[in-house]
Amino acid sequence: METVEIQHFEGKLSQEGGSQAPEESKRGGWISFPFIAVSVMGLSIAAAGWASNLIVFLITEFNVKSITATKISNIVLACSSLFPIAGAIIADSFFSSFPVVAIFAFVSLLGMIMLTLTTTIHSLRPPRCAFGSSTCEAPTDLQYAVFYMTLALSSLGLGGTRFTIAAMGAEQFEKTKDQGTFFSWYYIILYGANVISFTAIIYIQDNVGWGLGSAICAIANAIGLAALVMGKQFYRQVKPKGSRFMGIARVVAAAIKKSRVSGTFGRQDYYSETNVILKDQEDSAPAKNFRLGIFSSLTILQALTMDRHLGPNFRIPAVSFLVFNLLASTTSIFILERFRIPMRRNLMIHRSLTPLQRIGIGHFINILALVVSALIETRRLHIVRTHQGSDQPGLVVPMSAMWLVIPLAIVGISDGFHFPGTVALYYQEFPKALKSTSTAMVSLLIGIGFFPSAVIDLIDRCTGWLPNNTNEGRVDNVFWVLAGIAGMNFGYYLICAKLFKYQNVEDHDGPLELPDH
Repeated sequence: METVEIQHFEGKLSQEGGSQAPEESKRGGWISFPFIAVSVMGLSIAAAGWASNLIVFLITEFNVKSITATKISNIVLACSSLFPIAGAIIADSFFSSFPVVAIFAFVSLLGMIMLTLTTTIHSLRPPRCAFGSSTCEAPTDLQYAVFYMTLALSSLGLGGTRFTIAAMGAEQFEKTKDQGTFFSWYYIILYGANVISFTAIIYIQDNVGWGLGSAICAIANAIGLAALVMGKQFYRQVKPKGSRFMGIARVVAAAIKKSRVSGTFGRQDYYSETNVILKDQEDSAPAKNFRLGIFSSLTILQALTMDRHLGPNFRIPAVSFLVFNLLASTTSIFILERFRIPMRRNLMIHRSLTPLQRIGIGHFINILALVVSALIETRRLHIVRTHQGSDQPGLVVPMSAMWLVIPLAIVGISDGFHFPGTVALYYQEFPKALKSTSTAMVSLLIGIGFFPSAVIDLIDRCTGWLPNNTNEGRVDNVFWVLAGIAGMNFGYYLICAKLFKYQNVEDHDGPLELPDH
C-alpha cells in the first residue's frame, strides 16, 4: 500500500515538473520568478553589505587613510560597474545567461568567504588603533594582497551577476508587457535588499562586529546561489548566437563607406538588427547619473551639519539618510505595477506608459527634487547666518535633518520611473543577440555616477561654493546649477524621444490588455 502511494506521488510530481525537468516549451514564465527573486535578493544583500561600508572598513579596520580609502572605494565601485559589460558579452556570444550568472555568483561567494576570514583572522589585517591616530600600523604587503584579492573576487561576482541575471529573468517571458513587469519587480527586490544592507548589515558591522556582518553576507550569497541553481529545471535557456560585435564593426565600416555615396536610401537599404543605437538614452542617462552622484554626496554633507536626532537617544547616521531614497524608489515601483491596471480601468485609459514616457517622467521629477533641495539649503544657510558661531566647521545647525527626506523621496520616485523604464527600453529595443549586453549598458551608465568628485572639484575651483566648512559655502547655488542642467538635459531628451522610432511598435503602443474575470 505504501509503495503504491509513493509511486502515485512520484507520478504526480513528474506530471507537474516537480521531480523532472519540464519540457522546453513549458519552461520559463512566472514559475521561474521565485527562484530568480530569491537569488537577486541574496546576491544583492551580500553585494551591498560589503560595498556600502567599504570606506569605513578601510579606515577603521585596515588603517587606511581617508583619502586613500575613498580612492580605493571609487575604483572598486567603478570596476563593479564595468564588469557587467564583459559578463554580458560572454553570455550573449558564447554561453547562455544562466551559467554566467551561476559562475560569477560562485566567484562572489569566494569573495565573501575571504572577506569573512579577513575580518576574523587577526593576522590578515593590521592591529586596530584609535581613529585618527598618526601612529597606526600600516597593512603589510601580504595583508594588502589578500584584501585586494578579496575585493577583486567580490567585484567580479557583483559585476557578473547583477545585470546579467536581469536579462536572464526577462528571457523567461515572451510578452513585452511581462518583461516590463519583471524589470519593475527586479528593481523592487534590488532596492529592498539594499535597504536591508544599508540598515541592518551596516548596524551589525559598526556595533556588533565586522566578522558577523561579513558572515551574514556570505550566507546571503550562498542562499542566492542555491536558489539560482535549484530553479535551473524551470528556466528557459536562450542559446547564444555568436559574437555580434564583429558584425557591428562591419556595419560601422559599411556606414562610413556608404556615407560617401550620393542618393536616397530607404529603410530596407540600411537596416540590420545591429543598428539599434539608443542615442537619446546614451546621451541623457550619463548626465542624470552625474547629477544623482553629486546629489547623494551633497545630501550627506548637509546631513552632517543638521540635527539628526530621532528621539532623545538615537541619531541617524548621515549615510543612512540615503535609505529614504531607496524606500521611495521601491514604493513607487510597487505602486506603479500593483495599481496601474485598476487605475487605468477607472480612468478609461487604454494605453500603458511606454518606456520613453516613464523615463521622461523620471527626468521631470528629478528636476523637481533638485529645486526642492536648493530651497531647503537656502533655508538652512539662513539659519546658519542668524546663529552665533556659524563659522565653526563642526557646528550643528538647529534644523532637523528630516527635511532632507523630502528631496530624497522625490529623487526615489524619479528613479522608480527612470531606471525600470531604461532597462526595459534597452532590453526590448536592442537586437535579440545582445539582450544581456542591453541590460549591462544600464550598469555602465550608473558607473559614471561614481565619479562626482571631478565635477564637484570643477565647481569649487570656478565658484568657491564648496569650502571645507559647508556652513560658509553656497550648496544651494550648486543645486540651482544642477537643476538648470537637468532642465536643459530634459529638453534635449524630449527632442531625442520625439525622433526615436520603436522597432517593436506593436509592443509599446498597442492597447492595454486587461485580465479576464
